[in-house]
Amino acid sequence: MSKEFDVVVIGAGPGGYIAAIRAAQLGKTVACIEKWKNPAGALKLGGTCLNMGCIPSKALLASSEEFENAAKHLGDHGISVSDVKLDVSKMLARKDGIVEKMTKGIEFLFRKNKITWLKGHGKFTGRNDAGVQIEVSGEGETEVVTAKNVIIATGSKARHLPNIPVDNKLIADNEGALSFDSVPKKLAVIGAGVIGLELGSVWRRLGADVTVLEALPQFLGAADEALAKEAAKQFKKQGLDIHLGVRIGEVKTTDNGVSIAYTDNAGNAQTLDADRLIVSIGRVPNTDNLGLDAIGLAADERGFIPVDDHCATKVPNVYAIGDVVRGPMLAHKAEDEGVAVAEIIDGQKPHIDYNCIPWVIYTEPEIAWVGKTEQQLKAEGREYKTGQFPMMANGRALGIGKAEGFVKMIADAKTDEILGVHVISADASDLIAEAVVAMEFKAASEDIGRICHPHPSLSEVMREAALAVDKRALNM
Repeated sequence: MSKEFDVVVIGAGPGGYIAAIRAAQLGKTVACIEKWKNPAGALKLGGTCLNMGCIPSKALLASSEEFENAAKHLGDHGISVSDVKLDVSKMLARKDGIVEKMTKGIEFLFRKNKITWLKGHGKFTGRNDAGVQIEVSGEGETEVVTAKNVIIATGSKARHLPNIPVDNKLIADNEGALSFDSVPKKLAVIGAGVIGLELGSVWRRLGADVTVLEALPQFLGAADEALAKEAAKQFKKQGLDIHLGVRIGEVKTTDNGVSIAYTDNAGNAQTLDADRLIVSIGRVPNTDNLGLDAIGLAADERGFIPVDDHCATKVPNVYAIGDVVRGPMLAHKAEDEGVAVAEIIDGQKPHIDYNCIPWVIYTEPEIAWVGKTEQQLKAEGREYKTGQFPMMANGRALGIGKAEGFVKMIADAKTDEILGVHVISADASDLIAEAVVAMEFKAASEDIGRICHPHPSLSEVMREAALAVDKRALNM
């Protein structure tokens, strides 16, 4: 007789492990299936985010910022340093240590919440009155477990270009780009999205000459135009060479380099020679080899699992969350969906406002936004008003030497409800949280303008932007 659980979660990334923990908190018997192994061959929880995505990339971003500050900016503070040296292996070891600590933390949480970790690959084999049957294979003996409820949280993988083989040495995706054993002199990046900009920034700070090739004609098309324009200006000043509207041709490798043929936005044939290439052109859902057909499910033409507004598939008691379903491929979106589905299984009525999910790009300066952009509101024909305030007029920003960027707030012209907030600045990832709270509570820009903010702090710029919506900023 197979093991039976109230809830089985397939995948232990941010969506999956959070869903498992919430279901266990609600008194369910829970198992989580995960097969991911680190380069040393050890099974690990946490998925792409913890093992080769969000967490390791932020660790390297922080290390590279420290290196660049020491090499270029400490002199501004009257601090003289010389002969700044880089130990790439030590930097990578620090990153790996943080990942290990985080993944061990999830193992502890599984034990604390009495969640069974089923080690291996999960695949549907059928369903009956007892529930859904899932085969778990790959580690030891194959077993079949039965679940009354299933949450598919298998995440996504890097999209690769046809005829460009990724070996994670000369040609890397996000995984390989986090583990270069040395700083390339010339680095090419295909894709000017979040991953391309973040990883390109890491290696540029460490000394690489970085060229970014982007197929789309506009830079950061999903962001507010003012934000994208400011970001492009800052990245150009830093030395990131970004080419838009290109068409990638043949990519050739030699023993020690890569040659990329492409057509620029004027239609001219170009060749870019580099020591290494990062391919970061988006991600695709991990829905292959799940046996979806065995329970009457199928992925759509892009690989996503169709779900309703509550992450339910067409099969009763089977849900899907995170990168395998519609919506932004963001870890915090997956976490919220995981919590919501666990509560739905428990009979609760949770709700997620997808308009209030923040976006962050962890470059320097950071870029973050929530809600609507100006171009979206124009397309909708909605009347709005805006307020914008620069970091350069903020004492705290000047004091820490990071006065680039601004906060922009958009509010409804009649009701003053906040419709969107767009930040490019130091610590934008933290500043945006105030805007998310305000929008969840349907606040007006006046509400933030009337709230006392600590002085001196970067958060004052959020208040000033809110006041600027009504043309009454105090420090400008």
